[in-house]
Amino acid sequence: MKSLLIVEDEKLIRQGIRTMVQRSGVPVEMILECPNGEVAWEILKEQHIDVMFTDIRMPKMDGIELVKKTRELTDPPLIVAVSGYDDFSYAVEMLRSGVREYILKPVERERIADVLGKLNSEIEGKNEIIEKDKDFGIKEIRQLFERPTLPEGREEEIADRYGKFFIEDSYRVFVCPAEDIRESEGAIVFNNVNGACVAVVSESIAAPFEAGELFGQSVGISDLHESLKELRTAYNEALLRRKVAFTCKKTIRSAEDIKNVPEALKEQALKLTDEASALQRLQLVGTRRADELDEQWGKLFAETERGNLEYDRFNEAIQDFADNVVKIYKNAITREAEEKLTALRNILSFGDLEEYRESLMGWIMELKENISISDDSAGKKKLQAAVEYVEKNYMKDLNMAVVSNYISMNYSMLSFLFKQYTGTNFVNYLKAIRIKEAKKLLTETDMKIIEISKAVGYDNEKHFMKTFKAECGVSPGEFRKNMQRT
Repeated sequence: MKSLLIVEDEKLIRQGIRTMVQRSGVPVEMILECPNGEVAWEILKEQHIDVMFTDIRMPKMDGIELVKKTRELTDPPLIVAVSGYDDFSYAVEMLRSGVREYILKPVERERIADVLGKLNSEIEGKNEIIEKDKDFGIKEIRQLFERPTLPEGREEEIADRYGKFFIEDSYRVFVCPAEDIRESEGAIVFNNVNGACVAVVSESIAAPFEAGELFGQSVGISDLHESLKELRTAYNEALLRRKVAFTCKKTIRSAEDIKNVPEALKEQALKLTDEASALQRLQLVGTRRADELDEQWGKLFAETERGNLEYDRFNEAIQDFADNVVKIYKNAITREAEEKLTALRNILSFGDLEEYRESLMGWIMELKENISISDDSAGKKKLQAAVEYVEKNYMKDLNMAVVSNYISMNYSMLSFLFKQYTGTNFVNYLKAIRIKEAKKLLTETDMKIIEISKAVGYDNEKHFMKTFKAECGVSPGEFRKNMQRT
């Protein structure tokens, strides 16, 4: 059990009961003591207690009154009355009031062990039922996110039955890239909800989530809500903002963060999703015109990033492409490529539009390579030049667009070939170089962490520290201390 409270006005008896509890063989995480019912009542109002041992005769508030007041609690403790022989008639009254066990003074260790064993079994059985109910509740709540419609009254039914387990105060919903995020006190995490991660976070602990310390950037955050009955509304708010966050590559916290786009620009951008444009992007995959292919896809991504093409329209274009590319080029698509395409359909599982573009265009270029493989020695020289440029300029504000311009190779082709050449994608390759250099500076210099962060290409110290710990398992400061010990 987690907690036990001993209410007894005689200090020696309290301490004796405490010792017997500790030696009973029943694990108790926390044992509290107090001298009367008045102090005990204040404790019970502030925190949940599993089991309470209480004397009957005490100053200020006796055991009988204390037991009666526990009926006001939502989840009262299991109560054991401890009294002398002369108080037996009072003990009988307390038993009628809900006291589970009665122990006569002087207290015997065997009796304490016996009573605790019974009560602990009851608590464990109750907790097991609660946990099963919670697990089922999680599955039921998940329906509020995954199913577009529910039978009438179903939302209210779910909220009434499971709200007490999950929502204790105001909360926000976060929709973010698909990641394996650990749950924390005050947060419920649902992984792989339509390819994304959804977290319901208590307002009291929301600050680090909003700051991007746990989920990173490009997150959609709902307004503040009170009841589980509003969870579906909160999720839809967060989902809409996540879609915008994905395209503009920044966290969206409110409706005011979403810019208004003139209808004329929307109509112009929408032409990129018509049948003729979609067919052109599809057919270019089977040609040698890589630059033209990259240009046509680039237009679609550019209009989406500007906000002129809404996410839902972009998503429709991607799903349409995925449906048709398999039909047209099925002989060139391997099982592995088909599995990657399935993952690419879950657009919101990716961090942002730039990350998605790299993955999608890499897939397209790989397919293009399978359709018509050519060994281009000049291309290899360009890739070597790209690698050398990254290794010499890692400390600058570097991205693949800069490198592709430097070696005069189109963005998407570089994305695909760079991974083929180095065995990893551009982002991870650059990160590995920066972390390697950071380790060197941490080991060989006295530079401050913020100085090292800037020296290896990170303008944001927190981002550097988070990346370093993710890669090395320890913070930069801990790494430096460990190296100094060797």
